[in-house]
Amino acid sequence: MDKYRAYVGSYTRGESKGIYMYDFNSEDITFTEQGVTEITNPSFLTLSDNGEYLYSNCDEGVAAFKILPDGNLEYLNRHSVQGLRPCYLQVDSANEYLVSSGYYDGKLTVSRINSDGTVGEVTDEVFMKSPGSVISRNNRCHVNCALFTPDEKYILAVDLGMDQIKVYSFDRSTGKIKLNDIVRCDIDSGPKHIIFSNDKKYIFLTHENANMVTEYAYSMGKKGPKFDKLDACSTLPPKFTEDNCAVTLRITDDDRYLFVTNSGDNSVAIYKIGEDHKMNTICVLPVSGIYPRDLYIFPDKKHFASINQESETITVFGVEYEKGYICMKGRPIHVPCPTCIAVKKL
Repeated sequence: MDKYRAYVGSYTRGESKGIYMYDFNSEDITFTEQGVTEITNPSFLTLSDNGEYLYSNCDEGVAAFKILPDGNLEYLNRHSVQGLRPCYLQVDSANEYLVSSGYYDGKLTVSRINSDGTVGEVTDEVFMKSPGSVISRNNRCHVNCALFTPDEKYILAVDLGMDQIKVYSFDRSTGKIKLNDIVRCDIDSGPKHIIFSNDKKYIFLTHENANMVTEYAYSMGKKGPKFDKLDACSTLPPKFTEDNCAVTLRITDDDRYLFVTNSGDNSVAIYKIGEDHKMNTICVLPVSGIYPRDLYIFPDKKHFASINQESETITVFGVEYEKGYICMKGRPIHVPCPTCIAVKKL
């Protein structure tokens, strides 16, 4: 039986202490707590491509950990991004660079990763400019998410406040970036979270304000990345009229099913990706928790875990794709103020 270690980040308020660790059984879908690594406000976690290191945001900037053979974490170092605490991190496939996104200060930062996994010098940084004069969601830059393109020659930075995806060229030899293009989204749509399909031919993007998910065909042109909008779907159930934000999206490793979480409605929207690459809504159903900040799809693609920040729970569900419903498995798992999850096969 395969063994997995789940790392759950949290906001360290109340009883919360940092990164909570769980072993989980992929057959009977059970989580067993294995301890906590103390660090301030690790609200986003990412694993290195080789699975040897875990990187977390924190009040000081970014923290690096080595993953030991038993799944426990060995603290390596903290690194300042020369700005406010970032909200999103990604590392390149060679584990040589880390890109951090700053929501509050509108800052995109590239840092070098040393050979021992520690985070080193800042190689480049951009404070994005906007016409806004106050810290609000709109009319001021908020870099909510940034990731490398599949060839790692560019970085896509999602600016929620300016309704844009900014495309930066990336020089691997120097770690420098340069603005190459801007993809403009609908005004006040609030683009939030972006992912590539596993075949790297498509991009999916949530819009926090518009409660939508959009799909783009992705290709490389002579002047850089090209985006062709293919489809857009609501993340909400019919006749929903209350406040909501579309949050995180995940896709199964066969690129057949897309999941999007909703805060406000406190639900998950599940879509089947058709052969024509249209998103067909299977269901939008509650996750039995408040503010689902993140979601993990199990290896069998038939179960998922919802990370519910305000109810301080993880809830696990089975998915019946053909019948269009989800079914809760077991009781909610208590975790203090959880925000994100990263999972490694041991």
